Amino acid sequence: MWLKIVIVVLFIGLLISLGSGFFFLLKDQGSTRRTWNSLGVRLLLATLLMGVLIYGVVSGQLGSQAPWDARKTPQVEQQSNN
Repeated sequence: MWLKIVIVVLFIGLLISLGSGFFFLLKDQGSTRRTWNSLGVRLLLATLLMGVLIYGVVSGQLGSQAPWDARKTPQVEQQSNN
């Protein structure tokens, strides 16, 4: 459960960083480095999000429940010695 909360927080942080970068781009018009700082924060958050997602999939805490992604149980073939 904590993993999903971390993912949501990182995603919201990405959206906030995206919005602030857009705001700084329009307001400052390239005169300050705040847009670049926002890009750096967004890159860091995206890297952390990808790392958390990979950790969740590898550890088995995250997975797909889509019907087309269902894992099929292997059929045990009975061998007859005839």
